[in-house]
Amino acid sequence: MKYIIAIVQPDRLDEVLDLLTKKEIHLCTVSNVVGRGRQQGIAEVYRSHREAGTLLKKVKLEIAVNDEFLKPAMDAIIEGGRTGQTGDGKIFVFEMQECLRIRTGETGHGAIG
Repeated sequence: MKYIIAIVQPDRLDEVLDLLTKKEIHLCTVSNVVGRGRQQGIAEVYRSHREAGTLLKKVKLEIAVNDEFLKPAMDAIIEGGRTGQTGDGKIFVFEMQECLRIRTGETGHGAIG
């Protein structure tokens, strides 16, 4: 079992979710987040003064998958999230030790999907 955290541009979210659905990956938690990477923020003009913004709006997806769905999930995120520009995001993959479905008490692989 794997736990995927992906950070993508907000305007790419619908495309990523559509591609995940096509690959039969339906369970996903999405959060609006702010952060910075190589872009290090965007300077904006406010009342004729240039102000450096240090944090950019992004979207964080959290997805738990069984091992056979890891590559399809990553492919969907890459295809849907890639613009070719700096700031497209990152994907982090972690080993997931346990998963428990609260409603049924089911654990492990069966609890994911």
